[in-house]
Amino acid sequence: MRTAFDFSPLYRSSIGFDRVFNLLENAPQAVDSWPPYDIERSGENSYRVKIAVAGFSENDLDISHEPNLLIVSGERKEQDTVEYLHRGLPVRPFTRRFELADHMTVNGASLNNGLLTIDLVREVPEEMKPRRIAIAKHDGAAKSGQVEKPKQAA
Repeated sequence: MRTAFDFSPLYRSSIGFDRVFNLLENAPQAVDSWPPYDIERSGENSYRVKIAVAGFSENDLDISHEPNLLIVSGERKEQDTVEYLHRGLPVRPFTRRFELADHMTVNGASLNNGLLTIDLVREVPEEMKPRRIAIAKHDGAAKSGQVEKPKQAA
């Protein structure tokens, strides 16, 4: 069951959050739980995604990074020489998408013991970081818009 939220009050008091509201409104309703994954925060600006991909090799996996989107997909090549009596490992093709915040980059990926680890880091450009704005000081009477009273002749 999907609950609809009204974001219109937030539109009146926020600027530039349209993408966030669109993500919330268009979030997928059906959640596919395979393959299982963890998202860890390993530092102030670094994250790690771990995906359980038992039975997949490096050649079976594809990781792509698009603007604000990380896509991990896997498709195992069938081996015709193997006859299975029981097939319990879920090695069906998959695609897992992760929406990324602005300025997120993929720092690296590794596959170890059936666990795919993808390291992400947020690298905010220097010009995008918060900065303090100095307030200019003006001379009181001359800059405040006051007009001097004309002098009267004695």
